[in-house]
Amino acid sequence: MAEEQPITETETPSVEAITEGAGPQLDELAALRQELEQTRAKEAEYLDGWQRARAELANARKRFQRDQEQAHANATAQVWTRLLPIVDDLERAFHTLPHNLSGLTWIGGILLIQRKLELLLEQEGAVQIEAVGQAFDPFAHEAVTHEPSDTVPEGHVISEVQKGYKMGDRILRPTLARVSSGPLSQPEVVSEPAEAPDQEPAGEN
Repeated sequence: MAEEQPITETETPSVEAITEGAGPQLDELAALRQELEQTRAKEAEYLDGWQRARAELANARKRFQRDQEQAHANATAQVWTRLLPIVDDLERAFHTLPHNLSGLTWIGGILLIQRKLELLLEQEGAVQIEAVGQAFDPFAHEAVTHEPSDTVPEGHVISEVQKGYKMGDRILRPTLARVSSGPLSQPEVVSEPAEAPDQEPAGEN
């Protein structure tokens, strides 16, 4: 019979040995995790920066478009402010035109020019400022005179001396207006004190 081999206990590796063997792997895993966290932090930083840059670009485009629109409005207002006196002159000329000249061809041509100017004003959004009968507005009206009036309330416009125009909220020029100062005050009538009745002379005793 074969000799029996002595039974020996299997040696169990110690915790120190396991830890010591896995040490390099744990260090590598920790380094990978740290690198991953740094990458994620950079990714969030880059994303935030990209979003900020995108928002700034959108705001810059809006500002540029708004500035362009404002520049166009300013240029248009300046042009029409210079042309309004011509519109006034044409209107005054036709108001004083003799009747015997109204049928002439060249008069009709000038009248056509006036109408085209008025049409252009309307197309650009320029409208006349309401004044007659309205309460005086220092932003839209300019008082030329303050006159007493029995028909127009105090502080209201009696009539226009020169028409005013506005374009949207922008005043191209204010209306030159005659403003009512209210009814003409009547002089106070001072009543004379009643005369005391004549006293009879005292009788003689």
